[in-house]
Order: sequence, then C-alpha cells, then structure tokens
Amino acid sequence: MRTPMRSTISFICLLLVSLTGCSADQYSYNDGVKVQTSANATPRFAFVTNGVADFWILAGKGVEDAASDLGIDASFHMPPDGLADQKRIIEDLMVKGVNGIAVSPIDPVNQTPFLDRIAEQTLLITHDSDAPDSQRICFVGVDNYEAGRMCGELVQEALPDGGKVAIFVGRLEQDNARLRRQGVIDQILGREWDSTRYDKPGEVISGNGFEVVATLTDQFDMAKGKANVEDILSRHDDIAGCIGLFAYNTPLILEALEQSGRIGKVQVISFDEDERTLQGIIDGTVHGTVVQNPYEYGATSMRLLKALAEGDRSGIPADGILKVPARVIRKAEVESFRMDIHKKLGK
Repeated sequence: MRTPMRSTISFICLLLVSLTGCSADQYSYNDGVKVQTSANATPRFAFVTNGVADFWILAGKGVEDAASDLGIDASFHMPPDGLADQKRIIEDLMVKGVNGIAVSPIDPVNQTPFLDRIAEQTLLITHDSDAPDSQRICFVGVDNYEAGRMCGELVQEALPDGGKVAIFVGRLEQDNARLRRQGVIDQILGREWDSTRYDKPGEVISGNGFEVVATLTDQFDMAKGKANVEDILSRHDDIAGCIGLFAYNTPLILEALEQSGRIGKVQVISFDEDERTLQGIIDGTVHGTVVQNPYEYGATSMRLLKALAEGDRSGIPADGILKVPARVIRKAEVESFRMDIHKKLGK
C-alpha cells in the first residue's frame, strides 16, 4: 500500500498540466498591471502551494479543470523543501515567462520583498495563506481568523466543561496558521474578536475553563508531527482535546492516540478534509472539522488570473480579499461532503 506522500506525488505527476512553449509574448499595462496582449499566445499561469500534502490534490484538480474550461496553460507545483524550494520554483517560473502566479506564501513577512519583485514582473495573487503587506493583487481563500473561531466552537461542543487542550500545526510563520490558531484560542477563551491579537506559542494560555498547554509545530515533517502528539500524551495524562490545524495533523493525532490506547478518550477536533479525518468523523473518533475549499482555490485562482491578463479587474473586491467560505463538517454532513470530494476527483 502506498504511503499518503507517495500517493500525493503520484497523483500530482498525472495532474500536472505542462507549460508549453509559444511565440514571444507582448505586454501592455492596464492601470499599472502588466497584461498579455499577444493575440496568438496562450496565457500561461502557475499555482504554487506551501508544501506537500494531500490537501492540495483537490486544489490541483481545480487548476486542471479550470485550465481545460478556460483554454489556458497551467502548471501546479508543491515545494517539498520549504521556503527555499518555493522561491526556486517561482524563480524558475519567471524564467519560463508565465503570465501570472498564484502562491501560498510560507513566510509572508520575510518573503514580502521577494514577492514584490515578482509582482513587478508578472500578475501575482495569493491563495490559502496571504501576504497582506506585499504587492499581490488579491488573496483567494477563507478568513482564517473566522475559520479558527469556527474550529473553536467545535472544541467547545466537544468539551462543554473545558479542559486541557493542545494545538498541532505545520508552521506558524504562515499567515493562515497564525490567524487560524488565534481564532481557536480566542473562541474557547471567550474573548472578543480581534484578529490582530497574538498569544506567543511558548506560553500556557488559560481561561473560560480551558487551558491551552502547548502549540507544537512540525514544519511539514510527518515524523515530527506524530512525535509532537506523543510528547503531549506522555506529559499530560489529563489532556482532554487535541486540535489539528493542518490537513495532515489530525491523521497523525489519530495514529498516536491509537498506538497509546487512548483513541476515543481524548477529543479530536480538526481542520481540513483529509480522508482519514472524514472517516474519523464517521467512526466517532473525530468530533468535527472545519473545511476550506481547495478545489475552488485552484479553479478561482486560474479564473482570476485569466481575467487579469485580459485587463479585467472587476472580480477583485475592494479590500483585495476574494473569500471562499469555510464550512463545519460534523457527522450529519460528512457522507455527502465526502461524496462531493470523490466526484470532483473523478472517483
């Protein structure tokens, strides 16, 4: 049986829509934005993720379907080695002369100067995780602070009397991870809405009957992600809940709980729609999950880039944020939701 990582890579190899050569492109500027004007050139766009995860398979399918519908060339890229690899991929795309890039920045604060240079040369939008201080044209994705509070509501449902909880996430440098985590914390502690608030991850945070004992990151290292859960379980016999904020975190939580004999004894609350998470909701080992719409991240990004390349900015909201709403999936919704995913993937 193939590992999830191998399955992902195999699927993406089939999924990639290759960038093809064409005659030299010509450009003009529309309201300060570089647009393609060559009548014979097929627009070429790229979608770049922030890492390798099964979550991105649906986004890749959205890119593929949109490319077919729109008559564009599109490519899909998952950087396996973090920030440096993402930068290398984007630089390579620029050498190939793409007309636009949709990227999920890994470290928006430190990447902003680089992203600004890219935005000077091609159409640049962000998806999934934003770089709000950069010169990107638009962000496509959920309001991650709001989605975090939705996840916090699931924690409150699962643990009505409160208790000790731990948060697991890939990395906190990403804008989406920081906002998502803060939304969870603010919700369970009963705080007012404030997306600018930030509780340092090394501190124990208590209130409203809850105690957040730790936030542990793994930098997309699966072995480290599982070891983080095992560490919490060994140090806190009375841990009441584990919260996974990236797609792969909850499956790792479930593995660690099963091996420790504590499956069903610790509440699991999730983010994203990994197949193992959905099965956990069906089995009763996961209380629920907040899902994004990665398929639409891919499809919407391609539609937006094509419109921008044609000089059409009408699809960009005034605040530069094109929201793709998040949803809560509990046991009552999980089967229909999973069927919809399978349909999109052609299963």
